[in-house]
Amino acid sequence: MNPKEMHYETLANTIIQNLAKRKMEGCYCATIEEAEKKAFSYLTEGCTVSFGGSMTLEETGMLTALRHDPNIRLIDRATAKTPEETKQMYHDALSSDFYFMSTNAITVDGELINIDGTGNRVAALIYGPENVIIMAGMNKVAANVDEAISRVHSIATPMNCKRLNKKTPCSATGVCADCLSPDCICNQVVITRRSGIEGRIKVILIGEELGY
Repeated sequence: MNPKEMHYETLANTIIQNLAKRKMEGCYCATIEEAEKKAFSYLTEGCTVSFGGSMTLEETGMLTALRHDPNIRLIDRATAKTPEETKQMYHDALSSDFYFMSTNAITVDGELINIDGTGNRVAALIYGPENVIIMAGMNKVAANVDEAISRVHSIATPMNCKRLNKKTPCSATGVCADCLSPDCICNQVVITRRSGIEGRIKVILIGEELGY
């Protein structure tokens, strides 16, 4: 391993210990391939699976793999043909056995920070699905909550606004304006400091730079 890989593994082990104190399960996978294998090891045949919007899930190939798995029932809003169907899928996702997502940031102390527009992703993280599986690259790690929130506003949100063609100040300037724009995607700020149900939230830390 090179120094960067060794650092990622060492840092991940610290975070995993802190996640355990917060009743969340953590593991470290050096590569995308290992992470995908680990994620599938949690699933059971015939289970219901859903997911929140995530560039990490796209980049790891996890979404493609889930869409081609005949052993699960996938709630995939990409298949919705009307706004009503999409809305129903958002609700159905809250009753899924497994919900996949990434996190906008994670602190060294094991806190998850997520800032959301619609709110369906953070809603599922907070309550509903039996299991939440979070896949996150080590680039998402921040020293503390303040740094994590700053990271989301200065990196993740402007990039996501570009991706989603949102007309926000950060999309135009690259800098957060703490806006109340009609296109604002920073509507909910959620800090998950502990899981009320032990082991419900499973965090797969990946030794690569993924997502925003």
